[in-house]
Amino acid sequence: AGGGDARSGSTATAENEGGNEAVGIEKEKEAEGGQGEITYRTYAKEEDLYALMSLVDQELSEPYSIFTYRYFVYNWPQLCFLAIEEIEGKEHCVGALVCKADLHKQILRGYVAMLVVERRLRKRGIGKHLVKLAIDRMISEGCLEVVLEAEVTNKAALNLYSKLGFIRDKRLYKYYLTGTDAFRLKLAVAPTA
Repeated sequence: AGGGDARSGSTATAENEGGNEAVGIEKEKEAEGGQGEITYRTYAKEEDLYALMSLVDQELSEPYSIFTYRYFVYNWPQLCFLAIEEIEGKEHCVGALVCKADLHKQILRGYVAMLVVERRLRKRGIGKHLVKLAIDRMISEGCLEVVLEAEVTNKAALNLYSKLGFIRDKRLYKYYLTGTDAFRLKLAVAPTA
């Protein structure tokens, strides 16, 4: 999971050709390291699926099948956010947050399935920005809480979610295929009127 401090920039909302919302378009030129602009948008096309899969395979320890990705991006595309870096006119997915929202005990609950930021761009606020976009969208859709699991050893992720108001709900023993435990984290949110 990515984390780090928030970086503010100009934001705007626009519609792309496919009708999917380009959210919080935040363009930042990174002076060092030859990095390009970072923009944020929701899942929009099949190419996004393959870019997401490649990024997760490269950066996360937990493997996922294509069916897992499709379950989320096809059912909740508005809750699947991408951070896109443009270099020399070409888009590269450098961060992603995959979520869903469904009923749990008669309330609408948001769920963060995976957060990933390319290693070279961590600690720049990309993960935090993706999570905030998702929480805002979940609230606008009527979610009353947001939950997720994070490895007990992933201090960066636990720190990020703690700063965003998540609390540790319970410890899940041997939750991951690696045998690592996880914490279930929960955030109670107020619905919008």
